[in-house]
Amino acid sequence: MAEAKVGLAARAAALDLLTAIMEEGQTMAQVLAAPNGPLKSVVPQERARAQRLALQVIRLLEPVDRLLEPHLRKNPPLAVMNILRLAVTELHEGAAAHGVVNSAVELARKSKRTTAMAGLINAVLRKVPEGAPLAGPAQRLPRWLRQPMVHAYGRDIVTAIEDVQAKAPPLDITPHGAHLPAGTLLPTGSIRLSEPSQISTLAGFAEGHWWVQDAAAAIAARLLDTKAGEQVLDLCAAPGGKCLQIAATGADVTALDISGPRLERLQENLARTGLTAKIVTADALHWQPAAPFDAILLDAPCSATGTIRRHPELPFLKDGSELAELTALQAALFDRALGWLKPGGRLVYCTCSLLPDEGEAQLDAALARHAGLAVIRPDLAGIDPAWITPQGGLRLRPDYWAETGGMDGFFMVSVRKA
Repeated sequence: MAEAKVGLAARAAALDLLTAIMEEGQTMAQVLAAPNGPLKSVVPQERARAQRLALQVIRLLEPVDRLLEPHLRKNPPLAVMNILRLAVTELHEGAAAHGVVNSAVELARKSKRTTAMAGLINAVLRKVPEGAPLAGPAQRLPRWLRQPMVHAYGRDIVTAIEDVQAKAPPLDITPHGAHLPAGTLLPTGSIRLSEPSQISTLAGFAEGHWWVQDAAAAIAARLLDTKAGEQVLDLCAAPGGKCLQIAATGADVTALDISGPRLERLQENLARTGLTAKIVTADALHWQPAAPFDAILLDAPCSATGTIRRHPELPFLKDGSELAELTALQAALFDRALGWLKPGGRLVYCTCSLLPDEGEAQLDAALARHAGLAVIRPDLAGIDPAWITPQGGLRLRPDYWAETGGMDGFFMVSVRKA
């Protein structure tokens, strides 16, 4: 049983993460932020492995369940099913069968909820083919999300997006110095790291020479194109990657967010990178600036459907019922932000959503509400012309750059106030 002991803490923590997400309805971010969460007593290396395993189980849920189905007379309780799913995911990744099966049995025996079914778990896993080959289509998006996406992009593109979301995404960074980890320079200026690793141990991290930021997310601040000395507002700023980009241009940036704890993370990154920003904790619907701004970046609250490749639990925790409230909030923030601009000032509106209601439709509605508002067509290095919408915005999708890991989904547009 010695093999089963190797990595047992990470596997147990991964199961706890799955329980919190699939039974209690928490997001991964909520679980990780909990002061007494399942990873609290796990060493950093095992913590990263637990998180990776739990997310990969969720990404592969339907294909794994298809593989298990012939070996189960009926669906066992969720806690048992998750042990089986975790084991099959590891087998699919090439882990040694003996150690995986023994670990699964030991994990089952540790809990009162599953100990009686340790024998079933052992029997089922020994029937799984070597390497646990997963057949059939990638996990499908839920109907509330898939249907409007098919209407917007077509079935083939949605299937391609699902294929990308089934794979663990690479890690992208935004450079801010010369001491950088090994990676590939992407056309838009981000760097995609070559090998996954513990972030804080990578070259240049402690010195503040870079920060983690998806390549698609990094385009928004570049679209705003701030200059040294400009007065800039980063609205809904946390966790702060875009704020760091703006500060790095020499602009005088104010970072506003309603969440104090999330702004603490931004403050830590500012300190690490040696950049500066004025931090404001406030509700943007009630806050009022002392003076207008040259430029504003509005990263509006949204469904986050463009980030499913990094947060695969989201489709299981949402049903689309929050969309009406979100789109109303987006429009209200769009209007308030425009009112804080100097004449001729510019605003970048962006959402990490794949739904046109949170992107293209918001732009159309804003143009109808505000006479003289003009779209600034994007002119950035690395931007494929096919990404530019007829309105002059940018529609970014996970299936872009699919051969090298894809990108998060975004809509973003730059507009100028009359």
